[in-house]
Amino acid sequence: MGLFDIFKKKKVELTEEQLRWNKIWELWSDGNAESPYAELMTYQSEINNGGHSQYFTNIENSVDMEKELSMLEKILSVKLKDNLKKAYNVYLSSKENEEDEKAEGVLERCDDLFYENEEEINRVLETYAMKIEL
Repeated sequence: MGLFDIFKKKKVELTEEQLRWNKIWELWSDGNAESPYAELMTYQSEINNGGHSQYFTNIENSVDMEKELSMLEKILSVKLKDNLKKAYNVYLSSKENEEDEKAEGVLERCDDLFYENEEEINRVLETYAMKIEL
């Protein structure tokens, strides 16, 4: 029996917490997660895939940005909310001057602050996951 056969036979049981975590992301990908959690999940996903610059670019082209930011303001800590506002203001100003190295540096620092505090977001999402029926 090869190694692949051993792994194939071994069934991995997920904990209830893991099942709930998977469920909220499934709801999000299907467009069925509740606000403001859906917006928070989009924010986290986009930041982790390309930073604030990518987040704003993608959101700006797909949803009402003011509504999106309003939902995030309801759920983010003061530190993360201020960081988001700062990033958004810099993003708006950098759209006028695309080669603004200073703005890129500020956005990178905003990304760093997000990553340093991402555990806060995970705790909020874990609380949401506990409310989900499996």
